[in-house]
Amino acid sequence: MNTIPQNVDVPAAEEIPDEDRDSLHTLPISILPLKTRVFRRARMVKNSRLESAIEFFAGGGSGRGQIDVSSVDRYLGLEQTPPHPDVKLLRTVADLPSFDVYSLRILLRAKGISIADSSALTLSPAKVESLSSYMAHFTRPLIGEIFGRDTTGTRFNDILGMFHGESAESVRERLQTMAGRLGITIDKIPKFLEDYADIFMSLSYYRQCLDQLLPQVQCFMDSIAMIRSNHQLAQDRGLMEVVNTLEAAVNGMLSNVTGKIESFERSTKDMWRDLTADKFQKIEALVSRYHTSIGGVLCATSVKMTAWTTQFPNASGGVGRRVAFIMSDMRQGLEHLKTSGDDGPMLAALN
Repeated sequence: MNTIPQNVDVPAAEEIPDEDRDSLHTLPISILPLKTRVFRRARMVKNSRLESAIEFFAGGGSGRGQIDVSSVDRYLGLEQTPPHPDVKLLRTVADLPSFDVYSLRILLRAKGISIADSSALTLSPAKVESLSSYMAHFTRPLIGEIFGRDTTGTRFNDILGMFHGESAESVRERLQTMAGRLGITIDKIPKFLEDYADIFMSLSYYRQCLDQLLPQVQCFMDSIAMIRSNHQLAQDRGLMEVVNTLEAAVNGMLSNVTGKIESFERSTKDMWRDLTADKFQKIEALVSRYHTSIGGVLCATSVKMTAWTTQFPNASGGVGRRVAFIMSDMRQGLEHLKTSGDDGPMLAALN
């Protein structure tokens, strides 16, 4: 177990680094309603075995100061029966499948955990900016509905800003028609657009996470092929079983998540043909329903693939080391890589 050096400078509780805010697998503990101050200067992370740990510091030549959530009470002298409230809360959060902001909004609420500052569960401005091209899949049909033409290249925030100034009469008429279909007044349209943006920003975020995973997945699959090509290793049934299970789990994740996101992308344009307030609420609920399943498998896969590429960033490194890492770290927590068959209807099935 690592100890915490006294000279390590840790960030103040209210500071949330963009890296943590945008991550699938790190959670700044300062956002949680904790009383014990030392916890508020740490973060919770998923390690390569997909176990949650409390990380008090990282990098800067001091390594990583992590302790298991299961032993945090003993480490900090908080052992008691029943468990200390902060320890109980941390253990509850440790079991969550993903720490991305969209999953956390749902999962923390489901656990009855209140967040004082809701802005803590939003992406950083830099991440939002990086998602502009992904958002085009979802915003282009909406922009066409409002302006009656293709406004390729127009950013969503620019569209929102147009409502603060004078709009053309034809645009006002289209907005009035949209408001009528949604059962709201025209002055509520900006709020509707913000909700719409948030829903589809989440899908853009997950799509980007998926795309960023692909090179790491390819690196891992190349190593799998290398192991299989070794005649001696290919005779090890136990190893081959683990390798096959890992490969199937990763490929299954890619297929499942890609299918869900692409279904939403295909259906968004058709959605505007007969959109009603009731249908939009169903869409919002459906996308939110997928947050936890998509976030969970992306988080698990991201952690595993990052661990692999950190250990083996290129073709160097003997096959023996790769096998040892597969049998020690990569095989742990495999159940988190598996996706459920069908979590519910796709957007196109909503009436």
